[in-house]
Amino acid sequence: MLPDPSGVGGGDLPHADRLRLFSFATAEKRADYLWVLRAFDTARAAYVVLLHASDVVETLGRCPGAPALTATEVGPLLEQLHQWGVLERSYDGTRAATLAEYRNRHFVYQFSQAGYQAYRAVSDVLDARLDEAALSRLLLPELLADLHTLAEANRTGDAPRVYRVLNRLDRALSDLADRAAHFYLTLGDLVRTTEVTPEAFLVHKDALLAHMREFSMDLARFAPRLATAIREVEATGVAELIERAARCDERVLLDTAARQADWRARWQGLHAWFLPSDAEGALTECERLREATMSAIAAVLSLLRRVTETRKGGVSRESALRHLAGWFTAAPTAEAAHALYDAVFGLGRPRHLSMRHPDADIIPAIRSWWDAPPLEIARTLAETGRPPTPGAPARIQRNDAGIRRLRQAQLDAQRARAEAARSLAAADLYDRVLDEGETEVLLKLLDAASTAWVPVSGRVGGTTGTDNGVTLTVREHAGSTAVRTSRGLLHLNGRTLEIRENTGRRQRAAAAAGKAEKSTTPPVPPEPPGDAPEVRG
Repeated sequence: MLPDPSGVGGGDLPHADRLRLFSFATAEKRADYLWVLRAFDTARAAYVVLLHASDVVETLGRCPGAPALTATEVGPLLEQLHQWGVLERSYDGTRAATLAEYRNRHFVYQFSQAGYQAYRAVSDVLDARLDEAALSRLLLPELLADLHTLAEANRTGDAPRVYRVLNRLDRALSDLADRAAHFYLTLGDLVRTTEVTPEAFLVHKDALLAHMREFSMDLARFAPRLATAIREVEATGVAELIERAARCDERVLLDTAARQADWRARWQGLHAWFLPSDAEGALTECERLREATMSAIAAVLSLLRRVTETRKGGVSRESALRHLAGWFTAAPTAEAAHALYDAVFGLGRPRHLSMRHPDADIIPAIRSWWDAPPLEIARTLAETGRPPTPGAPARIQRNDAGIRRLRQAQLDAQRARAEAARSLAAADLYDRVLDEGETEVLLKLLDAASTAWVPVSGRVGGTTGTDNGVTLTVREHAGSTAVRTSRGLLHLNGRTLEIRENTGRRQRAAAAAGKAEKSTTPPVPPEPPGDAPEVRG
């Protein structure tokens, strides 16, 4: 059965965590990691599950060819394997003989379930002999006998026997498919290779052809009988068969529905191997395997014919290349060698960089490189062989620190103006000298009030300007007045100035002060209004 594609069904680990289990096979110290895991596998065969670092060193000492690792060197390897999820770690306090040793924690390790599967997969790949490839003929009569036994067991209601036979059928069919896939893959490499020697092929060609012919004949003879046996099993009741197999299934971590779905999928796969589907013209897996065998026989015969012709002195790729090399060596001039190169490989035309001359009528694209003038190409194409592309847009450079500094400076300036405005309204204008901040606020208030100072017709008794929470009122006066500022005297003819703090401003300030007394952290001062003043006519 294939795992759940989602990688999370049935309580399985996500695929990302499972792939991390194989990190020890590609790590820098992969040889040491593999020997440590072999020590755990050796101990597991002796029914010892939990190992300390010293136990790993002792076990490695009994393994031939193992490196001489110390407990200090094995400790970090065990910790890293635990981080990858290959090993599980637990604390063993019984190893401590003194209080100091008890405080120095003693960890023991064992294979995790998924970690052991990962180690076995890597170990099987390392120990596999890739030259062992054969089709399994003896499995066909075993499949037929097991199908008859399965039909009888299902007919009599023998659930344990149904489970055992159906499980054996699944394993046998999986082995048949794996052997066939491995055989044809190896045979394809043999047919396609150019390094096979005639001697090496002729030694095995008779056995190879006989093996494939016998398998094809057995497959053709047993396929109808296997199909009849499957129909006989289905006549006894497929639903009952699946229910009995799932009932005896000992995978306790799967519920009944999951076990039934698993066995139903296995039976459908067995059915598809020997019985065609409802689709018109569909082939069974058995028929596809027989066609692949016949194609492989034809490929081997073709390879045999090629090898035979080579032994008789015919033209092979090796001899052709040798003759061509001799022609190049015997070429009288460089021009003759170039002409021979163009004639043999045909790489002189057309252009191969997919580039055209700006004027295609003068220099057509089919003209040879030797005759056409050179074209200007991009540096990217010349250096990397790839045409230039616009590429991704450049990353926006944001000066967040500068933005924060400017914002802070702006807030400080606004707070300074608000403080100057409150100081300006706190006392009479004519009894003191205004500082620089108060002078700036006063000038802005005068500028706001002067917009309604001079009417188009008639007279204006007074105007008002508001900024930073204070209000400036300009009224008519019999004489002239003067305000002393840090920049000098400000003379006003026929006008007098009066500044007061706004009522709403005082109320908001009082409310903010009340909240500040109740809060444990200082409040953020309200942001002063902008520079645009409010003008009242």
